[in-house]
Amino acid sequence: MLYIIGLGLNLKGISLEGISALKKCKKVYLENYTVEFPYSISELEKVLKRKIIEADRNVVESYVLIKEALRENICLLIYGSPLFATTHMSLIEDCKKNKIKFKIIYSSSVFDALGETGLQLYKFGKISSMPKWQEHFTPVSFLESVLQNRKIDAHTLILVDIGLKFENAINEMEIASKETGIKIDKIVVCSKVGLSGKIYYGSLKKLKSKKVPAPFCFIVPGKMHFLEEEGLKSIRV
Repeated sequence: MLYIIGLGLNLKGISLEGISALKKCKKVYLENYTVEFPYSISELEKVLKRKIIEADRNVVESYVLIKEALRENICLLIYGSPLFATTHMSLIEDCKKNKIKFKIIYSSSVFDALGETGLQLYKFGKISSMPKWQEHFTPVSFLESVLQNRKIDAHTLILVDIGLKFENAINEMEIASKETGIKIDKIVVCSKVGLSGKIYYGSLKKLKSKKVPAPFCFIVPGKMHFLEEEGLKSIRV
């Protein structure tokens, strides 16, 4: 059997159901390629009292876990909630095709914690992802969601690729805004939400001076209710 278990946002975010499932598993894998962890693997091992095997994309998207789940109980740990940012649906479909039992155990995601900003969660639209630019790879299409969401007065959550530093992410935002003509006035920055998190609200120029550790994400607010505006005033930089 394969258990797909969400870790939540901090070292103690895993649910009691998740802890119970861990005890049944012979091997414990950790998906390590979609998020920059706010804690070390050794810290997580101490809390869970289990040896953890790191699993990169090649392992998760191959038949390695499927073959093992045929023989014994194993689990795949995923930061946040298992089906939020990266769905891993191909893994679930492989379980179905091979008649392997599986169970998804949920926990809190970054989206749950965004309520701390004061923005109303039901007013968020399409979510976007900001990639880490390379020498010949500088896509700006991640801002298209902002344009689409503005048509319905919705807020836009922009998730940030692993390994992308804050100062580089702000730079990408500025360049993408100029190239697409999509004006970005003020944004919300959420860093290490669910832990010792910080939330900032301000212009790209003012946010440049902030030291923001990973993991972090951006929100481009849409049309705001006056209560949302009041909430953001208290964190304006």
